Amino acid sequence: MNGIVTGASRGLGLALTRALVDRGWQLAVDARDGSALEHAIDGLDGVVALAGDVTDPEHLERLVEAAGKPIDLVVNNASALGPTPLPALDAYPLDELRRVYEVNVLAPLDLVQRALSHLSDSARIVNVSSDAAVEAYEGWGGYGSSKAALAQVTAVFAVEHPDLHVYAVDPGDMRTQMQQEAFPGEDISDRPPPEESVPGLLALIEGELPSGLYHARELIEVST
Repeated sequence: MNGIVTGASRGLGLALTRALVDRGWQLAVDARDGSALEHAIDGLDGVVALAGDVTDPEHLERLVEAAGKPIDLVVNNASALGPTPLPALDAYPLDELRRVYEVNVLAPLDLVQRALSHLSDSARIVNVSSDAAVEAYEGWGGYGSSKAALAQVTAVFAVEHPDLHVYAVDPGDMRTQMQQEAFPGEDISDRPPPEESVPGLLALIEGELPSGLYHARELIEVST
């Protein structure tokens, strides 16, 4: 089986990549930091690593081509948090907000558009969302609203393509570099590692659940 995972050099993207490789997947993965990506996937068989920015159309085209045919999975995991400390919306630099939307909303749609003609009949599209997409947290207006937009894009795409399995998934709080950047100077050691969210994503990738918005931890509870 062939798939694409963006933002695979660390965190949830890397944890999911490792789990999929263990299941025999052939993957094309990316991250902006090429050296970090190469180090992260060192020793993983069947993984093609492409350094690049998901907002670059040429990079996305190379990613789709590297995945091979047919493509059975597209995971849009790469995300931009925005400036830190997280600013209030009344002081949010609009150029930074545009960048957040380009990475979190437009790039995932662009990748899916490019991959669409390559998808297998049983393909899964998984867009990583956040609870900030539905809850109003102070300082999270940029990231949260972009993830809300991604969730709606996912829902509409699913309606327009009822033959596909199209998911938005909230992985829950995780002990990742992005979380640390969101809470500079705070101790986030109480948050679970991203590996604990992976079984929920695998439930979507390997199961037959209808298209929709899911919470990874709830999927884990249902399956255990």
